[in-house]
Amino acid sequence: MLKRFIGNTLVVFFVAFLVVGGLLMLWVSTLEIPDLQAFEQRRVLQSTKLYDRTGKILLYDLHQDVRRTIVPYENISRNIINATVAIEDDTFFQHGGIRPLSIIRAALINLQGGNLLSGQGGSTITQQVVKNALLGQEKTISRKMKEALLAVKLERVLTKEEILAHYLNESPYGGTLYGVEEASQSFFGKSSADLTLAEAAYLAALP
Repeated sequence: MLKRFIGNTLVVFFVAFLVVGGLLMLWVSTLEIPDLQAFEQRRVLQSTKLYDRTGKILLYDLHQDVRRTIVPYENISRNIINATVAIEDDTFFQHGGIRPLSIIRAALINLQGGNLLSGQGGSTITQQVVKNALLGQEKTISRKMKEALLAVKLERVLTKEEILAHYLNESPYGGTLYGVEEASQSFFGKSSADLTLAEAAYLAALP
């Protein structure tokens, strides 16, 4: 009798799992997900800078809402790269775009606080790149699902270094400062290539 009850219970749970999983997949298939071509074709605005005749002394920085200077990955200090990965996404070089366990843990913590979408997000660096570039900041379940799907896709077409370069060049560092180079120049008066470990740890915590 007990074995039959346990067997029937397992069957019910299995059927329920299939139904819920099927409904979830159906819902996901209806989401309008941006094409990754939009990511490659977008223009990342930089502020316009005027230098003296030597090209070394900055005279004016003409900007409105954004101050940003794009720099290649190889010109960014290893200190800021390591500090950013350690603070934002310590398994960045191991995962495929998302960390399911981190998402579940964040959701459980948020539920304890009474709101599934507030508080901790469990987002990887790749997810943050996708969010900043393609999706916006609204807190909805559908946006989080799109973010996760696009992050997995992005990991297939870009290297980890390319994803990190996008993150470091496009993340907000307070006020009108965007990108680690602009933040480094503003806070420490030096290029991001020359950041010390302490300076890098400070900047990495800002986004």
